[in-house]
Amino acid sequence: MISQEIIRELAVEASTKIVMLVMDGLGGLPKPDTGLTELETARTPNLDRLAYEGSVGFHTPVGRGITPGSGPGHLSLFGYDPVRWQIGRGVLEALGIDFDLQPADVAARGNFCTVDANGVITDRRAGRIATDKMEKIVQRLQENIPEIDGVQIFVRPVREHRFVLVLRGSGLSPELTDTDPQREGVQVPPVEPQSPAAHQAARVANEFVARARALMKDQPQANMLMLRGFASHPHPPSVTEVYKLKAAAIAVYPMYRGLARLVGMDVVPTGSTIVDEFSTLAQLYHQYDFFFIHYKRTDSTGEDGNFDAKVAAIEELDRALPDLTALKPDVLVVTGDHSTPAMLKAHSWHPVPALIHSRWCRADRVQKFGESSCRAGSLGILGPTELMTLALANAERLTKFGA
Repeated sequence: MISQEIIRELAVEASTKIVMLVMDGLGGLPKPDTGLTELETARTPNLDRLAYEGSVGFHTPVGRGITPGSGPGHLSLFGYDPVRWQIGRGVLEALGIDFDLQPADVAARGNFCTVDANGVITDRRAGRIATDKMEKIVQRLQENIPEIDGVQIFVRPVREHRFVLVLRGSGLSPELTDTDPQREGVQVPPVEPQSPAAHQAARVANEFVARARALMKDQPQANMLMLRGFASHPHPPSVTEVYKLKAAAIAVYPMYRGLARLVGMDVVPTGSTIVDEFSTLAQLYHQYDFFFIHYKRTDSTGEDGNFDAKVAAIEELDRALPDLTALKPDVLVVTGDHSTPAMLKAHSWHPVPALIHSRWCRADRVQKFGESSCRAGSLGILGPTELMTLALANAERLTKFGA
């Protein structure tokens, strides 16, 4: 993996445009009765044409055998070493909703969940409750738990079952364990300090959970909560500093907007559908050099274990794709931040399908954009951060290395 410092030295300004389309959780596993993955099952004439004319392969966001979270997966796509820049999900969620996060704050991403009478988790996402219902619960928590032992408590809504918790006070450390066991059938564990400096933050977080549970006991679905990704605000270099790019992010979900804002992208308003996102792209096309477009449905359907719904989500994007390709970007990258096979109902360690389309590609002439064709593609299996390097190279935005 070439370091970002080297890429920074090689980056040059140019008039070319790069679009990175991230189909969250794109990779899948074959359905036993057909032998085809979700991507291979889907009817995708537009993606197939791009794959035929471009180069295909896989990328590993963090490393072989490592299952990435969405944060590391996206940072890798943006060319940031995900091991060096380990950024908690709480920060990303807070930035994604434009929360004024202070340097000493400790932020966590929250999930409302459903537990039974014994406190055992029966639904990690509380039935993906509607956002308006979640907002009412958040308001109740904020009004009733404004502070704990001198530590200010901020509870802010995100979307569906997700919210942000921010602790603000002196002597707080983000070195805390998650309370999301990432599975059902077990109880929600307490927050544990990972260093002596984190004892106060752990005590406050656990007191918040206890009070919140008492306030939510009358709820039929969201009657408990889980916390993960405790973190404080880091400051990585911006994409403008490193790549000499003026970049825009077009994303609906707050966390991905937060990721983009963290690395210096302008986060622009957009509608809720992929058609809306491509329309926003067209409106702003002449104002930026680089566009990150995020599509969530491929991930959420995979996490729900709904193979057919993930196929439908892929087809939905493919039908809208001509709105993007009509702009004729110099480089178009299509990939995911990780794999989310419907069979696993979770993120996985499997390499992620990827394609690059540009005038400088050595066309692979594959007939279908899918895992089988990607195995034979000229990109091979790219390591972390390498997809961004290739995008810059194809956009003629990297000069020669060495004499």
